[in-house]
Amino acid sequence: MPRCVMVDMEPIVVDEVRTGTYRQLFHREKLISGKEYANTFARGHHTIAKEIVDLVLDSIRKPADNGTGLQGFSVYNACGSGTGSGLSCLTIERLYVDYGKKSNISFTVWCCPLVATAVVEPYNSVLCVHSLREHTDVTIMYCYEALFSFCRRHLDIERPKDTKVNRPIVQFNSSLSASLRFDGALNVDLTVSQTYLVPYTRLHFILTSYAPVISVEKPCLDSRFRNTNEFERFSGFH
Repeated sequence: MPRCVMVDMEPIVVDEVRTGTYRQLFHREKLISGKEYANTFARGHHTIAKEIVDLVLDSIRKPADNGTGLQGFSVYNACGSGTGSGLSCLTIERLYVDYGKKSNISFTVWCCPLVATAVVEPYNSVLCVHSLREHTDVTIMYCYEALFSFCRRHLDIERPKDTKVNRPIVQFNSSLSASLRFDGALNVDLTVSQTYLVPYTRLHFILTSYAPVISVEKPCLDSRFRNTNEFERFSGFH
């Protein structure tokens, strides 16, 4: 069972996980939701977040204390919303206090005018940056507009929905964490990874890129597998 906690201040999104296709994959105690929208950083960090943050931390603390070889925490959030900015930053700050020697890595989706649903999203993002700068060791950044463009140009999806936009993020994160999840002579732990990624302590906001990308709608040309390219050609590979 994945060692993760899913949190949202309003119940609709978490309820989709509770009743969805993968509901058996997650422990119900690790699916936490509030009763109302946070909307703004202030509400998500200072007011209604106080009702739920202790429950979130207790859910994190139990597997962290029972496990061995804890390396750190990965926080996935979108900084345009009240929960993604306010509650996420409050949780990161508390983890920083309770587990100061452990790594905090944030995978953050940044808002953009193309898909903005609220006028307060830019303000939430600005307020979120300060906490990420002070209390995370690495912040991996994703731009929502760039993800939409990625789906259109490289995956040939004219009108990508959230599910399609999220899948490149999953692929990026899977590649980044492969060194932690699999054995290998060149694989390193979380601390060593951040040492290579971060030149200065406060300069830890990392952009992402991924290549090669081939749409399933396009034929796989022989030129993609020449020796000058990254891929080598294998017999029977289609």
